[in-house]
Amino acid sequence: MAVSNGFFYHILAFTSCVAFIYFSFRDFKDDFKSHFLDYKTQVRFVEINGTQFVLDGKPFYVNGWNSYWLMDQAVDESTRPRVNAIFRTGAQMGLTVCRTWAFNDGTYNALQISPGLFDERVFQALDRVIAEAGRHGIRLILSLANNLDAYGGKSQYVKWAWEEGVGLSSSNDSFFFDPSIKRYFKSYLKTVLTRRNHISGVQYKDDPTIFAWELMNEPRCTEDSSGRTLQNWIEEMSKYIKSIDQNHLLTVGLEGFYGPKSPPEKLNINPGEWYGMLGADFIRNNKIPTIDFASVHVYPDSWLVLADITEKENFVSKWVKSHIEDGDNILKKPVLFTEFGLSSNANGFDHSHRLLFYKSIFDTIYESAKKNGAGSGAFVWQLIVEGMEVFHDSFAFIPESIPSLHSLLKEQSCRLATLRYGSNLGRQIFKNVCE
Repeated sequence: MAVSNGFFYHILAFTSCVAFIYFSFRDFKDDFKSHFLDYKTQVRFVEINGTQFVLDGKPFYVNGWNSYWLMDQAVDESTRPRVNAIFRTGAQMGLTVCRTWAFNDGTYNALQISPGLFDERVFQALDRVIAEAGRHGIRLILSLANNLDAYGGKSQYVKWAWEEGVGLSSSNDSFFFDPSIKRYFKSYLKTVLTRRNHISGVQYKDDPTIFAWELMNEPRCTEDSSGRTLQNWIEEMSKYIKSIDQNHLLTVGLEGFYGPKSPPEKLNINPGEWYGMLGADFIRNNKIPTIDFASVHVYPDSWLVLADITEKENFVSKWVKSHIEDGDNILKKPVLFTEFGLSSNANGFDHSHRLLFYKSIFDTIYESAKKNGAGSGAFVWQLIVEGMEVFHDSFAFIPESIPSLHSLLKEQSCRLATLRYGSNLGRQIFKNVCE
């Protein structure tokens, strides 16, 4: 009898523990849902009005950053706190939008294990990223594919098609024209866009936390330097996304190189003749109605390897101003500089060079914004938090570890806030940032 009672009490204790965990988790989800519903009633989707982003009837300017690693780090419980840490850091600096990967194909912690087969564990990690961003008042640009091999990239899609015996070519650029691969990609797009967040209960396509979708990180199609293949792919995929999701903005993810259809004076702004033969064409690619805003990257040390700091500074000034002019005069759309950075491995690197480079971009954007121009914001590549040395790619930095850059980022947030809200209200809303 004593044994039976002991067994009974063990069972009772175990049941109580399970119940506690269940109801605690349910309460957490309910709290998050409640928060999200409150957030959603207050937060609207960012829209476009001519060359400006608009939110609640006011121009919306972006001081943003890249942390591509968020979904990957949100998978494991031991690394998950880094997601909260970087959003908290961004919010404390007044940053408004974070750009990150919503893809990981066929590699470690893959979201898409094989065509059409997804890992729910990783999808829930992406759910957490979106929910955590919303909790901190941060919006997201979610990139949907990679031209590079990291995290799978277009090469993984080509490999899948080749292994299944349906691929037309083993070339990575067949991603853009192979019918089987395009079907793979459309299936992935539909799955992501219609995903229902397990925390908020809201489908991604209905979530205002998502600022925009990005078709691909730095698309290039070198097999067709005429640009026709990439242009056709952009038109097809952007129409497909818009057929599912009419709420969100969409951009291509371009680096900004001018191609064959660009006028000679624009081609001369490229960092070299070779960059005009990559199959991308900034003006042509962004001119189509299903693309809402243009993206540009800025990497003077990678593109002008032998140039000195003065030559790089001159190039950056021309590059940034030229693309803002395109937004103002040709595209009639906003322009975001979704990646910019200066590598610590650059020839003759000095931290003061990085500060001058960043300030130059911020100043040009601010001057455009003051005139209601197309220059709408920039995203530093990239921010990390403590303990992430493995992600240090010579561009990454912890904001608090470099006070001059930390202050510069906050100053830009404050300047853009005063343009949106007015000097007094902007400084009041961003009091901790503008002090």
